[in-house]
Amino acid sequence: MKAFETASRDKILALREAIGKTIKGKQETIDLAIVALLAEGHLLIEDVPGVGKTTLGHALARSLDCEFHRIQFTSDLLPSDVLGVSVYSPKLNEFEFKPGPLFANIILADEINRTTPKTQSALLEAMNEGQVTIENATYRLPRPFMVLATQNPIEHHGTYPLPESQLDRFLMRIEVGYPSPAAEKEILKRFSNSNHQQIADTVLTPAEVLFLQDESRKIHMEESIVDYIIEIVNQTRHHAEIELGISPRGTAALFRATQAVAMLDGRSFAIPDDIKKLVHPVFEHRLAMMRTGPKSHRDAATVLQEIVEQTPVPA
Repeated sequence: MKAFETASRDKILALREAIGKTIKGKQETIDLAIVALLAEGHLLIEDVPGVGKTTLGHALARSLDCEFHRIQFTSDLLPSDVLGVSVYSPKLNEFEFKPGPLFANIILADEINRTTPKTQSALLEAMNEGQVTIENATYRLPRPFMVLATQNPIEHHGTYPLPESQLDRFLMRIEVGYPSPAAEKEILKRFSNSNHQQIADTVLTPAEVLFLQDESRKIHMEESIVDYIIEIVNQTRHHAEIELGISPRGTAALFRATQAVAMLDGRSFAIPDDIKKLVHPVFEHRLAMMRTGPKSHRDAATVLQEIVEQTPVPA
């Protein structure tokens, strides 16, 4: 390995370790969160209440020496509460823009599906283009910029389902899941200490995050690997049980995530197993399944797994 590759690897391992001190027994979940960061994507963490969704978001944000804002999404939250508002200044004799909490490097959008679709849509431009437009004026957001959103399953009381356009902006959707008995025992041991809410160590600066993101783009993607991605995507677009297949944005998301996971594993090239590992978290939330028909009872995960198994793997 070259010197800069070794340094990059050390920084990534330090990030894994820092988050792992707070999130016990969930290495795969932690790795996927880091992949989203390296791939310059946004992360949707969906699970039942109390399993550590917000804790994971906090741990990732606190391990980066970046400006961090937490937004608690509620049913009465307005778009201006997120984006900011123009206020008249008597001193300047003009309207002055007051940035909202969205203007930070890392945004923890807690329980994003408890707010109305109007407020949810306020994030679309920010997540896709790294900017917001208010009253015909465009404001750039700081870099790096990442939205870590948590949500409860849509069948829970008081939730609004995220529209397809919003879901497509998230690079991945992941679950935390219940901890193992050993991990849960270790969590309980913390409560015997006065400082039981352990805060992740800060290990990366904004400049280092941007450097790692740029380095991840240099991971070699063999043409056969790219063809493998496109073949899986095309099958989702022509499957009898899928109403809405993967968009070009989804294809690009899997491409970038594949580069990031190869970098996480210390490789300068991608392999088919990288794609198999990422297909579900990157694609599953983007698929809209048929609601009627003889096979409409199957869910996205089942159909997607079948597509992966039937797609020839490049040698």
